Amino acid sequence: MSRIGKKPVSLPQGVTASVNGQTVTAKGPKGELKFVVNDEVLVKMEGTEIAVQPRDQTKTARAKWGMSRTQIVNILQGVKDGFEKKLEITGVGYRAAMQGKNLQLALGFSHDVVYETPQGITITVPKPTEITVTGIDKQMVGQVAAEIREYRGPEPYKGKGVRYAGEKIVRKEGKKK
Repeated sequence: MSRIGKKPVSLPQGVTASVNGQTVTAKGPKGELKFVVNDEVLVKMEGTEIAVQPRDQTKTARAKWGMSRTQIVNILQGVKDGFEKKLEITGVGYRAAMQGKNLQLALGFSHDVVYETPQGITITVPKPTEITVTGIDKQMVGQVAAEIREYRGPEPYKGKGVRYAGEKIVRKEGKKK
């Protein structure tokens, strides 16, 4: 029995939602998002709450039950407040700058890396060593942050590279003589 799936999802203040078949649509001050729930899960609108239940007690239906509820919570939170991921750049000469809508990264390669900002995502660079990724879709914000981090992930000897804000890097000891 899913402990997360059992709880109904209440609508936040200022957000309207509708359930049409297996599609949940949420509208809020930041925009509009849709989520199509898997066929093994039943979704119902009950007043100002959305209830999620498995259609039967198979293992796959129960597995998708809690995940579907969490996805609905994420779209409701996204259209109300949005999501944000912060990245930090560490290393001599490593920096970031905005070039129009694109992010330009100097990460120690022979060339600068230019990352094109996808639709629905906003990237800002408050300092040359900080990057902020914001948007209403939690999955897309996390994916963009992961793609930027992937260009030069933090290395374990000096800690140089792109890391999430607050991420702890396990450092290794260098060679001994």
